[in-house]
Amino acid sequence: MCGIVGVLGNHEVAPILVEALKRLEYRGYDSAGIATVNGGVLDRRRAVGKLANLSDKLVHQPLAGKAGIGHTRWATHGAPTEGNAHPHKAGRVAVVHNGIIENFRELRAELAEAGINFQTETDTETVALLTEHHMAQGMDAAQAAFQTLDRLQGAFALAFLFDGQDDLIVAARKGSPLAIGHGDGEMFVGSDAIALAPLTDRITYLEEGDRAVVTRDGVEIRDAHGTLANRQVRQIQIDAARVDKAGHKHFMAKEIAEQPTVLSNTLANYLGTDGQISLPDPGIDFTKIDRLTMVACGTAYYACLTAKYWFEQIARLPVEVDVASEFRYREPPVPARTLALFVSQSGETADTLAALRYCEGKADKIVSIINVPESSIARESNLALPIHAGVEVGVASTKAFTCQLTVLLMLVLKAAQERGTLSDADLADHISALRGIPALINLGLEQSDAMKTTARKLAEARDILFLGRGIMYPLAHEGALKLKEISYIHAEAYASGELKHGPIALIDKNVPVVVMAPRDPLFDKTVSNMQEVMARKGKVVLVSNAAGIAEAGEGVWSKIAMPDCPDIVAPILYAVPAQLLAYHTAVAKGTDVDQPRNLAKSVTVE
Repeated sequence: MCGIVGVLGNHEVAPILVEALKRLEYRGYDSAGIATVNGGVLDRRRAVGKLANLSDKLVHQPLAGKAGIGHTRWATHGAPTEGNAHPHKAGRVAVVHNGIIENFRELRAELAEAGINFQTETDTETVALLTEHHMAQGMDAAQAAFQTLDRLQGAFALAFLFDGQDDLIVAARKGSPLAIGHGDGEMFVGSDAIALAPLTDRITYLEEGDRAVVTRDGVEIRDAHGTLANRQVRQIQIDAARVDKAGHKHFMAKEIAEQPTVLSNTLANYLGTDGQISLPDPGIDFTKIDRLTMVACGTAYYACLTAKYWFEQIARLPVEVDVASEFRYREPPVPARTLALFVSQSGETADTLAALRYCEGKADKIVSIINVPESSIARESNLALPIHAGVEVGVASTKAFTCQLTVLLMLVLKAAQERGTLSDADLADHISALRGIPALINLGLEQSDAMKTTARKLAEARDILFLGRGIMYPLAHEGALKLKEISYIHAEAYASGELKHGPIALIDKNVPVVVMAPRDPLFDKTVSNMQEVMARKGKVVLVSNAAGIAEAGEGVWSKIAMPDCPDIVAPILYAVPAQLLAYHTAVAKGTDVDQPRNLAKSVTVE
C-alpha cells in the first residue's frame, strides 16, 4: 500500500516529509518523491528504490518550502521508474495517490482529444492532468480538484498541492484510508496516524467519500454529497504509534519476540478477573446464530481456517471460510441467522472491506477482528474486536496472527458457553490454557537457535513442503506462506492425509518436508505420513513436543522441540516455529526480511 504525507508547516518541509515517509516504509514501496511550494513555485524530487536514494538527491538538489506533499509508491500501473514515481505534476498541480483509478483510460482518451499529452504509464498522472485542465478553464484550485474527483471511479486516497498556493492542500478518500492531523498553526495529511505521530496527536479520520480543504487555520470537510461534515478530532497515543526495532536486527524479529507481551495485553482486554470472557457492547447472542461466514485474506485467512476447527468442534457452529477476493464475486447466499466475521490486521484490506459491504443488509450481524480500531472495517462493523497487537511493521504478519487466533478462540469459547456445548469445567480449563499461552510462547522462543540451524539447511532448498493434520493443517499453510513471503523459496502446504493423493510425487532427497505435529490424537497418522516421506529419501523437519519427537523415532532429518501444551492452544504456540523458520531462512539467504519484494503491508486496492 502506498504512503501519503502532506504538511502545511512553519519550518522547511522537505526533511519533515522524508522523515514521515520513513515511518510509512513498512507498507512496502519501490519509489518515493516529494513536492513543495516555495515562493509560490511548485517543484518536486523523485527517486527509485529506498528513501535513502531520495535523501541523496535532496542533498544535491535541495527543495525549499514550508508546504509540501510526499509519497512512497508501490507500482501498479507502470513500472517502478522515476518517471512513474509520485508526486505527479501537470502545470500548476502536483498529486500523490494511493489506490487505482479504474476509468483512467477513458479520461486519458478525453484529455488526448483536447490535445493534452501524457508523460507516464500511470493512472495517477490522469488526475493531475485533468485538474490542470479544469484550472485552465478558469476554476480555482479547490474547485478544479473537486471537479476532478467527481469524474474518478475506483479506490483512492489523494492529496493535491498547487503552484502559487503555499497554504492549501486538497485531500480526498474513497476506499483508501486518509487522515488529517491538527497542529498549532500547522496542518498535516497522512495515510495513517503512524506517519503523523511525531507531528501531532490530534487526528481526524476522513470517511468514505470525504473531501477536505486543508489550510494552516484548519480543515473544511465535505461528504460524498458535498455537505459540510463535522468529523471528530481524536486524540491518539503517540507511544502506540512509535516505530522502532528496539535493538533487534529486523522489525519482524522484534514483533516475533513481542508476542508474549502483546498476547498478555490481548487476554487482559477480554478476560475479566472473574475468569469470564467479556466482549464490548453490542454483544453477540450466539443462541440466535445458526451459521458463521468468515472472510479474510492472506495470513488472516489462515487464522479463520484455524478458527473453523474451533467453532465447529467446540461451539458446534457450522462455519464457511472464504478468501475475500473471491467471496463477493461468487455472490453467495447469506441465509437468515448468519453471523459474518471479517479479519484484517489493518482494517483497510480492500477485498475484505468489499466483502463486508456485500454482507451488509444480508447477515444478521457483522463482526470484525482488527488491529486498528479507527479503520474502515472497524467503523462499518456492528461489533469490532481489536486484537491489541500494537503497530506491526514487518510485512509478514507475526504478532497480529497470534493475537487474531487468541481473540478468535475467546470468541469460540463465548459462543460455546452461550450455546451450551461446553461444560463449566471445560470452559475453565480452556481459559486456563489461554492464560498460559504467553509463558508457553516464551519457552518456544528459546528454541530460536535450534531453528536457526535448521533454517540454514532450508535456505539451500528450492522447494519445501509443509504438512499438518487437523487444526495444524492451517498452520502448515501459514508456515508455507511465511517462507514464501520473505525467503522467496517455493513452498506448499498439504493436509498430511492428502500426501499420497498426488503430492508424494514431489518427494526426493532435495525436498525438505516440514511437519507441524504436536503429540495429539492425530499424531500416529502423521507419523505414518512421515515414514512415507522418509522412505523416498525426503528430509523431514519435525516440529513437535518431546513426546512426539521420541515417538517419531530415527530417520528424522531435523527435530524442533516445542513445550507441551493443551491441544486447544497448539495453533497459537506452533505459529512461533513457523515464523522463526521463515525468518532465519530469509536471513540466511540475505533477503529483505521486513520489506520483501513485490509485497505491501496492507493491500488497499484489488
